[in-house]
Amino acid sequence: MKSQKLKLFMLLTLAFGACQDSLELNPLDQISSSTFWKTKSDFDKALTANYASMQADPWAVELPVWNCLTDDGFAQHNSGAAKEITSGSISPSTGGYVSGVYSESYKAIARVNIFLSQLKAYTNSDITEENRKLYEAEVRFLRAYYYFQLYHLYGDVPLVLEPLTLETQNQPKVPAAEILTQINADLDFAIANLNANAYPQNSGHAAVTSAQALKARVLLFAAYGENGTPDAAMLTQVKALTSAIMPKYSLSPNFEDVFRDAGQKNNPEIIYSTNFLAPNNTRPWDMYYGDWLVASPLQNFVDAFECTDGLPYGVSPLTDKKEPFKNRDSRLAKTVFVDHPDFGGGRVHIPSNSRPSGYGVMKFLAPENIPFGFSTLSQQNAVVLRLAEVLLMYAEAQNEISGPDATVYKAVNDIRLRSKMPALPAGLTKAQMRERIRHERRIELGFEGLRYYDLKRWHIAEQVLNNVKDSFVPYKFEEKFYKWPIPQPEIDKSGGVLTQNEDYL
Repeated sequence: MKSQKLKLFMLLTLAFGACQDSLELNPLDQISSSTFWKTKSDFDKALTANYASMQADPWAVELPVWNCLTDDGFAQHNSGAAKEITSGSISPSTGGYVSGVYSESYKAIARVNIFLSQLKAYTNSDITEENRKLYEAEVRFLRAYYYFQLYHLYGDVPLVLEPLTLETQNQPKVPAAEILTQINADLDFAIANLNANAYPQNSGHAAVTSAQALKARVLLFAAYGENGTPDAAMLTQVKALTSAIMPKYSLSPNFEDVFRDAGQKNNPEIIYSTNFLAPNNTRPWDMYYGDWLVASPLQNFVDAFECTDGLPYGVSPLTDKKEPFKNRDSRLAKTVFVDHPDFGGGRVHIPSNSRPSGYGVMKFLAPENIPFGFSTLSQQNAVVLRLAEVLLMYAEAQNEISGPDATVYKAVNDIRLRSKMPALPAGLTKAQMRERIRHERRIELGFEGLRYYDLKRWHIAEQVLNNVKDSFVPYKFEEKFYKWPIPQPEIDKSGGVLTQNEDYL
């Protein structure tokens, strides 16, 4: 699976119009656009390059950092400008993710648009109509992912569907609703034309179910609108999409296998992942989280894990303050380590960096890579979509539509039982089940980059984040932060064509 998407990684900077400082306009050691796009093989290489755009840090090795924008964690090294974002210092000049996601998204979208333009112009017979539709479906799936990042973080942004020229490079914003329409159009095309194989049998390429799962995530966000009240019609679509996915996958028997390299190959739970392959294409998962402690779980996150009887920690009679990880949901020790990672059997690593909260993120670490450091070749795949999230999306949509029926209970309980946690109590009201589902998302999907997205779509970010008391920076979330500002350099470059979000004028 890994090798299919990682060959010729250097093509990321080739065949896409990179600038040259040399006077030689057609250097012999680089691919020129005039000699590329001549065979099907060229399109295969360019497709690999498009997939590799997903390896950008915000969508891969730094997915756990997104939880440091929430009540879950603290980013001691300020990755992604997490300290500025959590403390409310968000402005058009803020760096980190506020500027980086915008620029990375449009760079990746540009690669997709160039690919589609070249594919449309290509007439050689070595690309069949079936090939053509599959190529287009794969890159439009990727484009939908990037536009969703822009949609849910910035709102109104430029909609660019063709390669830009000097004359067209400055594009105005369009309403967020138009961006959503395009995301859905891209995903509908992908659903209609991607391979029907489940992702583990699709050699690392996006599958129909990958596009269905992404569309469910998109619609689940859009359904809550501007006030957190869900739209039933959108939730009905989420229910249909997730219902189509669930029969084709199963939960990994071991929770930790989803995130460790040794357990990811052909894992029945993974619906889409961004893949890496040592020694030439790695990311510093183990060094970041096992040695540097780039993300430090906060005490309130640790306390949120229930005891093995299903009761809250501190309420359950099984609570043991002297051994707080004793009698706890097994996902706690598989998500968080105390002071240093210890996998048992002498597989221990002592971090070189400080432990501000006393905790680190265990979830993505590979025991076979100890000791963790600069020389560690971590090839864990970044899991973007998996069945557990799909089950929770189904449960949330169905509960909001019809209340906590048997299918809602089953979706949540299947996840809990995998971790040997008791089933939810019978007789929950819709409101009680809503809180249970939201709690389960926080626990099951911890440090997978989705908590910030959840707090915003539920429209409870102010309530939750302004009450964080156990971090190392003061938290401040204002209403306007539901949408980030357009980065000021982008405004400046546009010559007045691109305008700032009103709340940041």
